[in-house]
Amino acid sequence: MKILHFSDTHLGFSDLELINEAGINQREADFYDAFTQVIDAALSIKPDYVIHTGDLFHRPHPSNRAISFALSQLKRLSVAQIPTIIIAGNHSTPRTRSSSPILAALRTLDHIYPVFEERYEKIVLGAVAFHCIPHINDEAANLAAIEACEASIEAHKRNIMLLHCSVGAHYMMEEYGERVYPKEKEALFAQMDYVALGHWHGFGKVGKHPNVYYAGSSERTSSADVRSDKGYVLIGLGDVVDVAFHPIALRPSHQLRVDAQCATDIFDELRSLGAALETTGALLFITLENLSATQSIDIANRDIEACFPDALHVQIQRKFRRSESSAAESVSAASLQEYFGAFLQEQSTTPQEAARLSAKVAALFARYDELNHDA
Repeated sequence: MKILHFSDTHLGFSDLELINEAGINQREADFYDAFTQVIDAALSIKPDYVIHTGDLFHRPHPSNRAISFALSQLKRLSVAQIPTIIIAGNHSTPRTRSSSPILAALRTLDHIYPVFEERYEKIVLGAVAFHCIPHINDEAANLAAIEACEASIEAHKRNIMLLHCSVGAHYMMEEYGERVYPKEKEALFAQMDYVALGHWHGFGKVGKHPNVYYAGSSERTSSADVRSDKGYVLIGLGDVVDVAFHPIALRPSHQLRVDAQCATDIFDELRSLGAALETTGALLFITLENLSATQSIDIANRDIEACFPDALHVQIQRKFRRSESSAAESVSAASLQEYFGAFLQEQSTTPQEAARLSAKVAALFARYDELNHDA
């Protein structure tokens, strides 16, 4: 028996103001592409079941485009008659009961079984019992759902548990409404053939449990995801449980760090790091560490971006040397421009450098004032 497990597809996600040739947010389109790759794999592999462990959509009220896309792709599984169980995650669950859960729309598709009513639900299909606990906003109701699951084990069937939550503090996402599975209830996992988890965005086995796995997200939602492969899990249920992760192809994404205190030339260092990477169409997350205030003034974001002309997006973070960042904690009665100018005078090694940097600061503040006046 084969089961395909994927999760946290976050359809409708878009974090950049970049529009592609089709008029769609480019990052939103990337998430659609990742989802399509998993559905393509399912249709090729033809598993006995497909399971999705939450956060199908990025928000409880997704756009029409995200809804129509999800329906069209899941219909492909429906037409192929591949039973598919989908539970709600915290991103797809309304915060009040007065709002209609979007996963209810999936009930229009044959062979698609959405679980979203904030309670335990068992779905028995052939020789398998799927024990589903979607995201539940109320803590007491969440515990009641786990206890209902404990009482519903099928002795003569395969038992698969679906959860969307954190299991152990290591898997906290620190998001609104996040649920943590009670440690005292982890003994239930041993009664399951497989425990399919959603919420944590990295693939992996959980702790000492040999049958408890996060599938991870299908796309990257932050710089913290850069080093993680994304894809789906294929589970073989025989005498033993075989779990294999299958990556999908995503847009290149890289983290680059430069120590400004050690680098002879920051731009040369960046270009050297980039030369060893695939940067065409990539998402780049660049951190400049140990910057001095005078260095930072001389380094414009557009000049950093110019080092990677073929990248889709370059995100830049600046980290200053501790001694200098603490020196500028209070401006007191002086204006910010005057205070910063005086600080640069102290840091500059020559009068010429001080004059040059002061002129840059004056130009920056003049531009700031102009923008505020226009607003």
